[in-house]
Amino acid sequence: MATVKYLKSDTAPLYKTAEESKVLIDLLWGDRVKVIDGNAVNGKVKVIARGTEGYVRESDLGNQRLLELYFIDVGQGDGILIVTPDDKHILIDGGYNREATPHGKSAADFVDWKFNKDYKFDKITLDAMIASHCDADHYGGLWDLVNPSPKNKSELNCQQIEIKKFYHAGVSWWKNKNGKKDTGKSEGGYLTDLLEDNISVKTGLKAGAQPELAGNWADFLQCLINLNVDISRLSCDPAKGMGYLPGFDGQGKVQIKVMAPVESVYKNKKALKDFGTDSKNTNGNSIMLRVDYGRTRILLAGDLNKVSQQYLLEVFKGNRLELAADVAKSCHHGSDDCSFEFLETIHPSASVISSGDDEKHSHPRPNIVAACGITGYRTIANDELITPLVFCTEISRSVKIGNPYQVDYKGYPYLDHNLDIKLVDETKTNVLYTRQTSGGLKASKKNKIMNQIWIIDGLVYGLVNVRTDGNKILCATLNEGKSKWEIKKFNSRF
Repeated sequence: MATVKYLKSDTAPLYKTAEESKVLIDLLWGDRVKVIDGNAVNGKVKVIARGTEGYVRESDLGNQRLLELYFIDVGQGDGILIVTPDDKHILIDGGYNREATPHGKSAADFVDWKFNKDYKFDKITLDAMIASHCDADHYGGLWDLVNPSPKNKSELNCQQIEIKKFYHAGVSWWKNKNGKKDTGKSEGGYLTDLLEDNISVKTGLKAGAQPELAGNWADFLQCLINLNVDISRLSCDPAKGMGYLPGFDGQGKVQIKVMAPVESVYKNKKALKDFGTDSKNTNGNSIMLRVDYGRTRILLAGDLNKVSQQYLLEVFKGNRLELAADVAKSCHHGSDDCSFEFLETIHPSASVISSGDDEKHSHPRPNIVAACGITGYRTIANDELITPLVFCTEISRSVKIGNPYQVDYKGYPYLDHNLDIKLVDETKTNVLYTRQTSGGLKASKKNKIMNQIWIIDGLVYGLVNVRTDGNKILCATLNEGKSKWEIKKFNSRF
């Protein structure tokens, strides 16, 4: 009978055979390893790990599970999968949906790989799905998991999905009297049209509702309703004490504190702060979570902007240590709409920036990358900088590029014949193609002579892995050229 172990070394090779030294892939601290033959040969046992069958040294295996966070390269947007030591799975955001991305991928594809290839399951089970706010570059990839369209389902190997709870920030897209979308009614400096639970969603989805849910956000919520997913709003009221994500309230090993958005009351109605414009409000009222495990703190702050960060500094002025963390997911993809004082207060040992290569955003901004460095927690050993560290999903991504010189078409039907065609004159070979921008509504049609285009024949997504046993923290990215993990490790400090 197969047993499950976990890698206890920082990294270890998965060999092709017990006798040979050929390495298939390198495994990472905490990786799930299914032992399918425990009889060691040359000190190695037969296993399946990361979807690959091979052999690993028995001495590299242990029983300790870690807290794992995967900062997924979704291009422009956010996507974070949390896996707890007791096997709970929480997905926070997912990037744009596939049709609105240049690469046709979202966090849904990574989650599908995790369950189907890594775990060898035919069903995805999420204990919680969270949209940090209602912008398309955050909920779109979540929509890919629940959208029942045949095209969408064909992208996933797992054909079943269970979502036990869906959480949102409350600020929502509503149709205004002109038929356009906005964030609803503002009264006395507060937003009062807040989305709540399943009843609130069902009411808002009805045609002519006051207010009525708008756009793709409404379509996404309709998919959740169709799946009978339990829906709730998350918020924080510091005056009543810090709240927790349900099920992670400190009774188990992992605690997840809800630190934003900050809930208020206006004229006996629950309300959230109005930060000025629709985009300021969706971003500024993002869900902010702090994941605690042992002495480790990890802060996940959505798309918080400068005005909302300054507001939180005021809210937490009596206990700003609550905002400090070992690892921080940088707000809003490295946008410079950011409070320096807020970064100083977090004072992280490592910052993770989730950004894409879309020219119209130019994220991350150079001053914010620098600010993440100079506001970070500094440790030095042997005359070398250990922390602070700054990771970026875009920088960690890599591609292999080829220059096409010939196009073959075998069996081209022409009249009553099938012809084999070779196009070798680049100056006469015009290629027609479509190009999708991040968040674009429709791909644009382009054409170029073949000697002006390049072929991407390999792509490694810029996944940033963070793992901890509650005392040590490991951050790792994959170096494609060496097929090796690039690892940084440091101590938790809380």
